[in-house]
Amino acid sequence: MEGFLNWFFAFMTTMLEGIWMIIKNFFLGLVQIFNIPNYIKQFTIYKSDLNVLGWILAIFCFILTFAVWATLIFLLIILIRKYIRFRKTLVGNEDLLEEIADLHRDVIKLTAEKERIMAMKIAQTGLSPEDMAHIFDNEDTPEGDGEQKPEVIDDGKRFFRLSAVDEKYLTYTPPEYDTSMSLEELCDDLRNYACSRARLYYEIKTIRLMIAGLSSTKLILLQGISGTGKTSLPYVMGKYFENDTTIASVQPSWRDRTELFGYFNEFTKKFNETEVLRRIYESTYTDDINIIVLDEMNIARVEYYFAEMLSILEMPDPSEWKIELVAASWETDPKHLPGGKLQIPQNVWYIGTANNDDSTFAVSDKVYDRALVINIDKKGVAFDAPDTTSKKVPYSHVAALYEKAVAENPVNPELLNKIGLLDIYVIEKFRVAFGNRIMKQLNIFVPVYVACGGTDIEAIDYILATKVFRKFESLNLSLIRDEIKGLIRYLDTLFGKGSMVECRAYLERLQKMY
Repeated sequence: MEGFLNWFFAFMTTMLEGIWMIIKNFFLGLVQIFNIPNYIKQFTIYKSDLNVLGWILAIFCFILTFAVWATLIFLLIILIRKYIRFRKTLVGNEDLLEEIADLHRDVIKLTAEKERIMAMKIAQTGLSPEDMAHIFDNEDTPEGDGEQKPEVIDDGKRFFRLSAVDEKYLTYTPPEYDTSMSLEELCDDLRNYACSRARLYYEIKTIRLMIAGLSSTKLILLQGISGTGKTSLPYVMGKYFENDTTIASVQPSWRDRTELFGYFNEFTKKFNETEVLRRIYESTYTDDINIIVLDEMNIARVEYYFAEMLSILEMPDPSEWKIELVAASWETDPKHLPGGKLQIPQNVWYIGTANNDDSTFAVSDKVYDRALVINIDKKGVAFDAPDTTSKKVPYSHVAALYEKAVAENPVNPELLNKIGLLDIYVIEKFRVAFGNRIMKQLNIFVPVYVACGGTDIEAIDYILATKVFRKFESLNLSLIRDEIKGLIRYLDTLFGKGSMVECRAYLERLQKMY
């Protein structure tokens, strides 16, 4: 044991001496660099050997050397200050989020306290929670005029809106649907309707992207500058399909799914339903195309309040698209809510609008990967269109057209081979991969886009630009400028010069950022 201790002492002594030598030599080096008396002494020794030119050069070298050191020190100070400001900003944002979370917890505590007090009142009065709710509903109005609110009859139903939907469809007769149009005719007709009836002007490519995009994903993200018609497009689509769009204005305080669907109030024993939940539920009764818009989608974090829907819409089996609203069902619950779970129907399209400015959050990769992004960056140019009427097009017809397009016009194997070569190139040069999800969406989107009147190259170009090359923004662009130039040349080699317009424009814009 003594031998081990002697060795361990010698071992640690040697290591600590090495560490001390590093620290000591570092500071000795700094002292040596800025040893001004030594420099003066050197001038004294060599000044007799210097002529006029030598003196000038010596003074110039001295000034230049210390100017370089002063610049380095100045830059180091700036970097330290920037880092400190950056950390302060991060800490400030974290403090703000923590404060919001604290406020949210305080609201929950206050609500629980209110319910506890109400429970005590109930215990003292011997009334049921429903009776107490009626009492509070019939209190004097805020104006103090003593007017009583009409008495609410408690029918034992905790889903008021959804139960009303059940009653509405007791005597429902399906309308006569229009199943005569192809996808290309549908795109042209929708564009002409927007022009002739709403004075909204969209490029035919935008309409094709919208209709084709909804074949590969239920979530479309419209982004761009304000005033370009992002919200108007899904709104006019609802008018065209004779089933008005539901627009939900996202609020900055949205943090979980209750903002989207509502929540069960333990005190009143009622479910506070949202309009979005009512619209989804009503969609289970019809074959109509239903559109729900999440306006200003990224004013709150999408991956927080829409997280469950992102996961559900990703499931390959639509029969598994279910959300649990309540833990157990009641006999009086709505008809299409077995076991307290709602089956998300296929005939609902979700469209989010997003502005990219200081008041919004950045959309995460999780959302971008699952959605199709359509950039609307400019106002439409007016054009003449024939007067076009709305059409009652069923969802089943559009879905059948999607399936037909994919079955009859699969992506050309030669193009898939070129995409595979591009995938290998991008992985080697940029460490970015396409991923199975992107390829799955591409194999559906491209045939449908062609059926809408576009070309396969246009569709592939758009998918690559918005799904793959968008990931380059997370890379250090200043270090990959030359690689981006090579990528543009490789795209021209694979697909033909000038064919990949969207990709080229996007990559060139990335180059100009640095």
